[in-house]
Amino acid sequence: MENRKKEKASSLRWKILSNALLRHRSPSNQDENSEMGIKQISRRTTHGFNLIPSHIVDDDECDSNKCDVCVCYTLPIPCTLQLFLKQRVDNHADLSDFEICNRYNIDNTGLVCNWPSEDVLAHYCISHSDMFRSKKVIELGSGYGLAGFVIAAVTEASEVVISDGNPQVVNYTQRNIETNRGAFGDTIVKSMMLHWNQEEVFNDADTFDIIVASDCTFFKDFHRGLAGIVKKLLSKSGSSEAIFLSPKRGDSLDLFLEVVRENGLHFSVTENYDTEVLKRHDGFLNGEDKDSWPSYEKEIKCKSIPPTQDMS
Repeated sequence: MENRKKEKASSLRWKILSNALLRHRSPSNQDENSEMGIKQISRRTTHGFNLIPSHIVDDDECDSNKCDVCVCYTLPIPCTLQLFLKQRVDNHADLSDFEICNRYNIDNTGLVCNWPSEDVLAHYCISHSDMFRSKKVIELGSGYGLAGFVIAAVTEASEVVISDGNPQVVNYTQRNIETNRGAFGDTIVKSMMLHWNQEEVFNDADTFDIIVASDCTFFKDFHRGLAGIVKKLLSKSGSSEAIFLSPKRGDSLDLFLEVVRENGLHFSVTENYDTEVLKRHDGFLNGEDKDSWPSYEKEIKCKSIPPTQDMS
């Protein structure tokens, strides 16, 4: 009997979408070859860098809504602190999600999971907590906003705004702010719906000391809007900066940096910015932990890009 030919990547990606939309389908309908192929082609990962330990906890509200889970993130700081973030069940999607994407000209990635780059950004913010003290901070394209919540909980920032262009994501953010209100001390924490292409940013223009974002440079169509909103939001009085943790993703990062330069923003790129991230990156790359990240590639490791206002 001839060995079955390997399925094309495009076919496997359609099966990923099918699994999400037809989530009640019996696993027996999926053959082993397809399952293994999907694991190899998917960029979705279960554990990521695992820099912020997490586990699912029982939650009455989540139990009544089978689409959601409550994830407890334990922050590795001297006084152990836990954050509880409600988010979507893995591999869950509805057609209404894609209707909202079309209506608001956004992507759906923020609802999928807490992405590895967000985990790395949250770890980076804990390691550099002093830089946020008494600063007004905004996270762009936050998804579930782990980094924004970490900044609010451990850095003594004066204000943290967690923003996304997807109204469903912003709804989760607001619910999670209410759930974790006691963890923020005197820091003001807000959710905000912010589309990078919107003309008006109301009272928030020129007011932020620090912008943070993770893996937001992937979609090339959004580059100009993203660079433009960074320039609008950064404070022009004193020093201000935007910290992006971004995988290379082909030529997407390089093209974004060209747009950043065109907008009159200075930037530098740092690859080896954290010893623990580098250690785990090398471990994945050398195949030391294949079970948790079978499709790991060199480009997945995030680079740190801090664009700052051109004050000249």
